[in-house]
Amino acid sequence: MLVAKNQQEEIRIEFGLSMRRADRVAEQAQAIESLGYDYATTGEHVFFHVPCSNAFISLAVAAGATTDLKLMSTITLLPLYPAVLAAKQAAALDVASGGRFHMGVGVGGELPREFEASGVPVSERGARTNEALEIMKLLFTEDDVHFEGKFNQLSGVTLEPKPLQQPSPPIWISGRKDAAWRRAARFGTGWLPYMYTPEMLVESNQQIAKYRADEGNESAVDPGLFIFFCCHEDNATAVEYANERLSKQYNQDFSQMIDKYAIAGDPDRCSQRLAEYIDAGARTIILSAASPMHYVEEAESFMAQEVLPRFRA
Repeated sequence: MLVAKNQQEEIRIEFGLSMRRADRVAEQAQAIESLGYDYATTGEHVFFHVPCSNAFISLAVAAGATTDLKLMSTITLLPLYPAVLAAKQAAALDVASGGRFHMGVGVGGELPREFEASGVPVSERGARTNEALEIMKLLFTEDDVHFEGKFNQLSGVTLEPKPLQQPSPPIWISGRKDAAWRRAARFGTGWLPYMYTPEMLVESNQQIAKYRADEGNESAVDPGLFIFFCCHEDNATAVEYANERLSKQYNQDFSQMIDKYAIAGDPDRCSQRLAEYIDAGARTIILSAASPMHYVEEAESFMAQEVLPRFRA
């Protein structure tokens, strides 16, 4: 748990780190815990431009290798799963980890062939995700569940064991657009956008709060952020490394987007950028190393040792 201080108040901030490898998962998770991060996270795709893991499997391995570290999927591509299977895996992981699982949810769509190969029309991904979230809420808290939806029919089924965290493991909705804001307001415990500027973060948090109120829900959505970073003692090298990695990962030129959507630079620059996002409202910040593989572990340690202590009490 990190605490950022400003002149007016103490702000409690949690930091997570995304595991970049599909192998050596236990070793990565242990390193993340020893570096003082609050979360170990991992993303997933069935197919993508770079190798990807499966979040449920990697986080299960991480759970067995750690003690207190929270575990977050960043993100589960929920429309690619049958809704009841996603509910089962989420509940089982929460139980196996001793109640440490946080489920990040997104609709995907960057790679339409991934949806085609999975037998899911990409145009249905939003509707399928919303329906799955409804079903998960029911299965996590009720027995003898009946549900008649567009994509799912449940005729008196009961999920056992239910998740340890009740009424649900925290649900972090990811995305960038208004549809994701509405989904966060309706279903989310937290909001975890990516490829966001501080200004975009302010706007999204304000709009989600409005949509939440429209839902008649007085509880707040926890404001988070998923962001790529590269911290290096040389500012130019950090930017070069981040551009190299993200251009490959997203199969496009990223050189004009590094300063806008990522944190890259020397420790002073990274601290400045983190402070901008904290000032914009981020309270749970998931960092993902954007650098060539030979520098990933060093970047993660450098960030933990040279930048994050500046945000401790």
